[in-house]
Amino acid sequence: MYNVPMNVRKGVFPAAGLGTRFLPATKAQPKEMLPLVDKPMIQYVVEEAVASGLNEIIIVTGRGKRAIEDHFDASFELEYYLNDRGKTEELAQIKTISELASVSYVRQKEPLGLGHAILCARALVGEEPFAVFLGDDIIGAAPTPCMRQLLDAFERFGGPVLAVERVPRARLGQYGVIAPRPIGGNVYEILDLVEKPRPSEAPSDLAIIGRYVLTPELFSILAETAAGKNGEIQLTDALRTLRARRPMYAVEFEGRRYDTGDKLGFLKATVEFALARPDLADEFRTYLKALKL
Repeated sequence: MYNVPMNVRKGVFPAAGLGTRFLPATKAQPKEMLPLVDKPMIQYVVEEAVASGLNEIIIVTGRGKRAIEDHFDASFELEYYLNDRGKTEELAQIKTISELASVSYVRQKEPLGLGHAILCARALVGEEPFAVFLGDDIIGAAPTPCMRQLLDAFERFGGPVLAVERVPRARLGQYGVIAPRPIGGNVYEILDLVEKPRPSEAPSDLAIIGRYVLTPELFSILAETAAGKNGEIQLTDALRTLRARRPMYAVEFEGRRYDTGDKLGFLKATVEFALARPDLADEFRTYLKALKL
């Protein structure tokens, strides 16, 4: 068993997927760069990481993902243009993006699954605990960000922590599901994990959502995990092995999750984020009411 420092500094963002559910929009741009109102999806998730106290961001990319790197980089030409035109508010927004955190990148050369994507970050993470964020899940949680809730549990219990959410049983076959043992409040010890069970066979209605705090021995487990369905290395398989070696916990987080991984969820999130904007809400709400759908 590893003795790991409790301070988590690094967040891993798998972003190498092809985004086929959003074709043709994702033919020439990353799905992660699709905007919710006027901000790319991945920026919302990186901002959650920073608000949770992480200062090193590791993005696992693939072919055709250069726009992600450009987005978090400084843009001298754009900054010069905005400054020259006196657009100080827009300039401040642009500079804030490149100053959010230290961002590094590693390439996943083949689409071998989520577990393999995380394994690609091994050299940059090193022998320390780390957080994982899946960009399809955008979580609004105030005043405490979702990842901060997980990090607080990690610091308390010292073992890997997963975010979970109660999901209608009919939809459990879309998720990994935990067998929980309540240990107080909204925290559970995980007794087992099942990937996409039949609803009638699911051990609970607590589904694993795209936030994790993991310990570094997961990398050696992933390296030894055989490819499963579709030739992919499944994260859930590795988590089951890790749970057998050390206690693992789940937090039923407080907050609102937006599943932007499919078109309907993306559209719902777009509407709700627009309605939450003071500069858009009144006029947009009036427009929606006028549709009389």
